[in-house]
Amino acid sequence: MSGPSKGEAIEITDKSQLVDFAASGCKPRDKWRIGTEHEKFGFTLDTHEPLTYEGPKGIQAMLEGLQRFDWKPDFEGDNVIALSKEGCSISLEPGGQLELSGAAVENLHETCSEVHTHLAQVREVGDEMGVGFLGLGFSPKWTREETPIMPKGRYQIMKNYMPTRGQHGLDMMFRSCTVQVNLDYASEADMVKKFRTSLALQPLATALFANSPFTEGRPNGHLSHRSFIWTDTDPDRTGMIPFVFEDGFSFERYVDYALDVPMYFVYRDGTYIDVSGQSFRDFLAGNLPGLPGEKPNLVDWDNHLTTLFPEVRMKRFLEMRGADGGPWRRLCALPAFWVGILYDDTALDAAWDLVKGWTAEDRQRIREDVITHALATRMPDGRTMQELAGEVLDIATSGLKARKRMDSFGEDESHFLNALKTIVKMKKTPAEEMLERFHGVWKEEIDLVFTEYAY
Repeated sequence: MSGPSKGEAIEITDKSQLVDFAASGCKPRDKWRIGTEHEKFGFTLDTHEPLTYEGPKGIQAMLEGLQRFDWKPDFEGDNVIALSKEGCSISLEPGGQLELSGAAVENLHETCSEVHTHLAQVREVGDEMGVGFLGLGFSPKWTREETPIMPKGRYQIMKNYMPTRGQHGLDMMFRSCTVQVNLDYASEADMVKKFRTSLALQPLATALFANSPFTEGRPNGHLSHRSFIWTDTDPDRTGMIPFVFEDGFSFERYVDYALDVPMYFVYRDGTYIDVSGQSFRDFLAGNLPGLPGEKPNLVDWDNHLTTLFPEVRMKRFLEMRGADGGPWRRLCALPAFWVGILYDDTALDAAWDLVKGWTAEDRQRIREDVITHALATRMPDGRTMQELAGEVLDIATSGLKARKRMDSFGEDESHFLNALKTIVKMKKTPAEEMLERFHGVWKEEIDLVFTEYAY
C-alpha cells in the first residue's frame, strides 16, 4: 500500500478534472514503461517469528541498514516508514511486509536487475541482523494476533474500518503479500481494451502464481488463500468490477466508480484524518462531515485512488493485482506475462479474442474456482485453465519477441516466461509443490518453509 501521494495540491472544482487526471496518463508507445512492485514477509532466522517495528531485529533497523546503499529515509513523525531513491521506494505494509516499488523502466531486463539488486541488499543487511525474507502469498504460520502492526496512521484507520465491511480485511492487511506490475496506455480506447483483457485474465495470473496454501501452520484448503481473502474484504472497493465490460466504459465511468467508493482518510500536515465511510462526492461538493466546508485537491484524489482494490486498478496507469508473492524468478515473470500480452497490438488482440465471449458470470465463477483448483479450473468452453495458460503464454512470448528488447547477451525478454512455462508443463502450481513437500519430506513441519523458500 502506498504512502501519501505527492504533487501540487490543485483544488478540484469540477469532476472533469478527475477525468482529465486519468487521461493525463496517456502516453505514446515509446514512452510506455514497466513498474513492478513486490512484497515479502520478514522473519527472525532463529525463531521464525514476524519482525516487529522496533528492536535490533526489527523493520526500523532494516530500513536504517539499507540506507548504506544511498536510500533516503521518509518519516512519519519520528518513525522511518519508507526509503526512496531514483524513482524507487521501499515501504511497509501493515503487518511489516517489506515492499519494493520499482522505478518506471523501459524493459524487463532492467526490471529483473532492479529486483536482483534489491534482494541482494536486503539479504546483506538481513544476514547481519539475523533476519530473512520470504515470498509467499499468505503468512504460513503466524496468527493475526502474533502479527505486529506498523506505525503508519492510515493503517490504524483501515484496521478499525475493515471489520465493518467484510470478514477478511485484516488478513489482507496483515498476512498477505503480492507481486504487481503497473503498465501504461496510449489513449482511452487503448485503456479500455487493456483493462478488459487484463481483468478477464487476472484469474489466470492467480492460478499460475498460486502460492499460499498454508494458514497458521496447516493447509488451508486453497491454492491461493490470498485470492480467497479478497473475496470477502470490502465489496465496495474489490472484485472483478463488471462495469468495465459494459458499453461506454471510459475514464469518466471509472471516475464515477471511484467517487462512490467510501473514503478512508484525508492527509493534512503529516496527519491522517479519519473520514472512513464518508463520500468523496460530498468532499467534492464541500459537504464532507469530517472536514466541513473544505474541498479536495488532486493529491487527495490520488490518495483516494490508492484505497481502491479491484483486481485491476487504474490511476494514471493500469495495475495488475491478481498474483501471489513468490520467489525471485517469478517476480520477473509477472511483468513479463503482462507486458507480453498488453504491450504488443497483435498479442493484445489475440488475448482479447480468447476472453471476449465470457459473461460476467463466467468471469466471476472462474475467479472463485481458481482459488482452490488453479490450473484445473474449467473454462467456459470446457478446457482447463492449464490449457488456456499454454495458449496465453504462447501469445505473451510472441509479444515479447516482437518488442525486440535485447540484453547485453543479445537475448530478448521472452526467457522471463520460462518459470511460468515450467508450471504449465508440469501441471503443478507453486502451492501444490509446497503441499507435496509439507506432506512428504517436511513431515508436516511448516517451519521448513522458512529455510527452503526464503530469498
